[in-house]
Amino acid sequence: MGVPHIRGAQARDLWRRLGAVTDPELDEPITNMGFVERMEIRRGAVEIAFRLPTYWCSPNFAFLMADGIRRAALAPDWVQEVRVTLMDHCYAERVNEAVNGDRSFDAVFAEMNDGANLSEVRETFREKAFLRRQEAVLLGLKALGWSAEKITALTLAGFDRLDLSEAPEAAAQKPRYREILVGDGLALMPDDPAFVTWGGDALCVESFAEHLTRLRSIRINMEFNGAMCRGLAATRYKEVDRSGEEPELIDFILGRMPPPDRTASPDTAR
Repeated sequence: MGVPHIRGAQARDLWRRLGAVTDPELDEPITNMGFVERMEIRRGAVEIAFRLPTYWCSPNFAFLMADGIRRAALAPDWVQEVRVTLMDHCYAERVNEAVNGDRSFDAVFAEMNDGANLSEVRETFREKAFLRRQEAVLLGLKALGWSAEKITALTLAGFDRLDLSEAPEAAAQKPRYREILVGDGLALMPDDPAFVTWGGDALCVESFAEHLTRLRSIRINMEFNGAMCRGLAATRYKEVDRSGEEPELIDFILGRMPPPDRTASPDTAR
């Protein structure tokens, strides 16, 4: 897909904030997925255009990403106004109307929500993101020789002191896991357990292996969806970097799934 040029402090700041906006189904930053087509800054006015792998991507997901982009772009104090444009999508006009008009998804897609609450959709994908990030850290600790007893006994204070430099994927996911862990109130005090279920219960040794099995199934499902998205985008736009760092459909077929590379910086990724 299109690649905006990242020049200047404001653009780098904005790009960094957009990196916190994820595809809700994949928990992958939209900046890494190549969804951002254009980003322009003119005297405090920001315009961001993005597009998705297919013309028929779920309007729920499209709205969540558009709304996330707008919120992220409005965060810097130097931004005065923001316009977000979803391109090449069957519901682009309605999504753009909702997001830029500060209207809710339910108000614009009333006939499609069938009584569903979009906040419930957000919650579901927030949980999946939390568990996928948690698994990356847990696997990193296991690779470093940590036992289940030591992992489940770790407190938030101990988590903050962790040195995961020898486990790159765990190191990359550590702050992302903590963002949900603390941001959603699952751990707040220094002595609170660092690893909990989405319901807030501390992980225990007895169910640790079973918990990891569940996390693995969530990850594989998300990685499969990610491979589908990258494949569809590559076919549609012929512009996606297929460097082999991300799993593709053939990797699932053959049982080989290379870990994703999340080490690219805003200055070099675009």
